Amino acid sequence: MTAGQGKQRKALGQLGEDYAAGYLIRQGYTVLTRNWRTRAGELDIVARDGAWLVFVEVRARRRGRANQAPTLGRPEDSVTPAKQARLVAMAEAYLFEHPWDGPWRIDVVALELRPNGAVARLNHLKDAVEGRS
Repeated sequence: MTAGQGKQRKALGQLGEDYAAGYLIRQGYTVLTRNWRTRAGELDIVARDGAWLVFVEVRARRRGRANQAPTLGRPEDSVTPAKQARLVAMAEAYLFEHPWDGPWRIDVVALELRPNGAVARLNHLKDAVEGRS
């Protein structure tokens, strides 16, 4: 990956997170923090949904020029079992630093963006990651 591609990828990720945070707020969530870092990686969004603490993984892909599906496949399909295990580990690290007695879950917000940056598709998968302890 070239430096230019790395910058484009980071910009796409940031745009996707911005869209996802706005969507969650419109759905009644309260965003507590974004880009919370731990040794295992980064939690994109930590939010409250009523009594639930929700860890949100955002996956964004850009559609092709003719608005066809992303060449790398659907963004939600990129949350592999290994990524799911890292998400659980990061959520548990957050809970260690910020004790929480209520229920919690891990959601995925998958976005496909048009070449102009507009949202072509948004898929919110609630409680998308299993294997929590």
